Amino acid sequence: MKKDVVIVGGGCIGLMSAYCLQKSGRSVTVIEKGDITNGTSFGNAGLLSAFKKAPLSAPGAITDTIKLMLKGESPASVHPTLNLHLYKWLLKFAASSTEARLRRTLALFERYGQVSLDMYQSMVEDDGIDFHFRKDGLLMIYTEQATFDAKAAHCNDPKAYEILSKEKTKEYMPILNDKVIGSILLKENGHIDPGEMMLAVKKYLEEKGVEFLLNEEVERLEFEGSKVSKIRTSKDVYEAETFILSTGADDKLARQAKNKFMMTPAKGYSLTFKMDDALKPKTTSLFADLFIAMTPRRDTVRMTSKLELGTTNPSIVKKQIDSMNKNLAQYTNDFERRDVVEWSGFRPLTPNDIPILGFDENYENLVHATGLGWLGITFAPSIGKIINDVITVDKKNETNADILLFSSFFQG
Repeated sequence: MKKDVVIVGGGCIGLMSAYCLQKSGRSVTVIEKGDITNGTSFGNAGLLSAFKKAPLSAPGAITDTIKLMLKGESPASVHPTLNLHLYKWLLKFAASSTEARLRRTLALFERYGQVSLDMYQSMVEDDGIDFHFRKDGLLMIYTEQATFDAKAAHCNDPKAYEILSKEKTKEYMPILNDKVIGSILLKENGHIDPGEMMLAVKKYLEEKGVEFLLNEEVERLEFEGSKVSKIRTSKDVYEAETFILSTGADDKLARQAKNKFMMTPAKGYSLTFKMDDALKPKTTSLFADLFIAMTPRRDTVRMTSKLELGTTNPSIVKKQIDSMNKNLAQYTNDFERRDVVEWSGFRPLTPNDIPILGFDENYENLVHATGLGWLGITFAPSIGKIINDVITVDKKNETNADILLFSSFFQG
């Protein structure tokens, strides 16, 4: 029997696409090669950081990274590779790091970030889905006076910003030492627990009739004319009216459909641990000069960092974990971490922070939803809404305003 909508990939984007499509009355099947707890979304920091925070491809990103490399504090590393695609990506990244692009990206982030915040709120209040949703801001902690002064000079809106002294910053994060300069609270942001959200949404969707086929990898797309006729998995063969590829950094299936997206896998790490409640950050915090995030959760804290390009090695590399701990230790007092869980995974990163959304250019029943980098959790609800709208209302990319605004198909 032919299925209605098949979503390949059970990360946060796949789940939120299923959530929105189910609410539109579509019959949805999600196929996930794991059990949804071992993917990139599950290891996300949980930041909801669309407001007043610069994207990765911002002016000065390259020079700032080089400065940190010289100090031995850089979160980024590029592995030598013969893959020319990575070098093309890096050139595109450099070309995208302009003031004009920054203004457009910030406006888009706030537009779709607000949609996501409103949807998360509705999921909690109207659907009764609990995932530790908090709208208590994002604390940007600065360890360099120049970058702190530069950011503070533009923080003129008291509704959006609060500039905090070193002493006040320590009240938000008690483990900090005196090397910290100060911080800026970006009031409009928030955080969730990605693992709780994904498990809770999966349970909600199952109760609403969404089918989950877990531990089943899609190996091949098959085509007939201008359509995907079926998909072959490690266990079975499926036909559907519409197929959605939400496979994160793995573009194997997209390439089978003749695509070579300007996207690269960016490896990141997280440490999740228990610590004394009195020392936990009061809200999600980001060391702006180190690219280290710490997010308080219901019972634990999650620390995330690192941006490795040019590697496909999925293993946890000890020197990267050691580097994270060393960089953090420079600006914190000693504190006990209990039951530490280490994780690494690959984020689907485009060079201009704009995702890949919408109908495939070659196959009319194939839809793409990827390229969010580490912002998948931030934008997952709004992306789910866009994917639902383009499938159920517009039927094509060119008549969907959100695709025109927020997809690499039109904003490359």
